[in-house]
Amino acid sequence: MLRSLGHLAVRQGAHVRFAKTSRVLADLAGGHADRTWEKRVRELVRPDVLILDDFAMRQMSAAQEDDLYELVSERQGRSLIITSNRAPSDLCPLFPNPVVAESLLDRLFNTSHQVIMNGPSYRQTSGPRTPPTGPSSHSPDDPTGQNPASAGR
Repeated sequence: MLRSLGHLAVRQGAHVRFAKTSRVLADLAGGHADRTWEKRVRELVRPDVLILDDFAMRQMSAAQEDDLYELVSERQGRSLIITSNRAPSDLCPLFPNPVVAESLLDRLFNTSHQVIMNGPSYRQTSGPRTPPTGPSSHSPDDPTGQNPASAGR
């Protein structure tokens, strides 16, 4: 679905860039090492639409947190699409500095449209299927079976 949104934007004349968040952060780290960080950030700010896949898959370092904060701040007012397998409420603990994390997440969520998709992953269709474990596939606190941990996917 994410790539389809990108293709639609391209067909409407937008410049779109798609990347995994971990690769963007690794690229920016390389920019610190070779002193091309500002150029690399400009390249990420330039597209009309930036799509970051697999946002916050793991705990971030302070340098990654700072790079992400700068990128999001520089892109303020421009389209940014992120996907995450985590609920928005689960993101803050992944950042080392709670003040930076709150500011970063505020910038992301205060001007965003959130699409929360529940259900099986499309990746499950390509491998062996295993039945859910336990008596129920959803939380007893959530009788609807809607799992917020799949936010953004």
